[in-house]
Amino acid sequence: MYLCADLSVSGAPRSSRARREQSDWISLGEASRLLGMSEATLRRWSDRGLVSVFTTPGGHRRFSRSSLRSLLPPPPAGRAHLARLGVSAERMARIYRPSRTRREAVAHRSRAPWIAALPPAELAGFRERGRQLVALMLEHLDAADDEIAAQRLVDAARVAAEQGRVVARMGASLSDAIEAFLGFRSPFVEHLARLSRERGLDTRHATELLMAAEAAMDRLLLATMTGHSLEGGPTPRRKRPRPVAAP
Repeated sequence: MYLCADLSVSGAPRSSRARREQSDWISLGEASRLLGMSEATLRRWSDRGLVSVFTTPGGHRRFSRSSLRSLLPPPPAGRAHLARLGVSAERMARIYRPSRTRREAVAHRSRAPWIAALPPAELAGFRERGRQLVALMLEHLDAADDEIAAQRLVDAARVAAEQGRVVARMGASLSDAIEAFLGFRSPFVEHLARLSRERGLDTRHATELLMAAEAAMDRLLLATMTGHSLEGGPTPRRKRPRPVAAP
């Protein structure tokens, strides 16, 4: 048989406790790799009684793995889940609602006036795809598994490409499509940054979160532009009159 019981010298099976106790004691080389320090330094530490050690009859040092691990700094906490920061698809969607003050409302309309002029059915579809993008982006950023995160980003890119195609079918220019996307991108990233500050997220994790969001948004912008270009084709789209900026 390839597998057999672990027997002591007397022939009796060794207890799991005995195996654990033996495995806790490791060699000088293993201990130095565990702590990330030289063997010479670890010898000095053991001579000073700073680490648990015993010497075998053959003169070899053995170190307690559990005691050495207690000397290591705690691993850095993973990036906080967005839900713990108060981020959800429903709450994030609120930041895209029209501003309440007159000045902010005028600025909001001036960014993309053609969106507000869409027929109700087209406007509803435009907003629904925006909600899908918000939800997929949050799932991408919050995914613990890399494959799931990548798939959510692929799904979001498909929605963004469809948004670009719809904009092209409406007769809006590529500049209009980019303008609309930036109107989606900026509030999203700014909201994440504000919540990171308000929830006291440490600088490193906040930076990682925002960098991941920006990188994902770059891909969605490219997908939007690609979708618009493929739908528009080589034939020039009809031009719409552009609002004249106030002097």
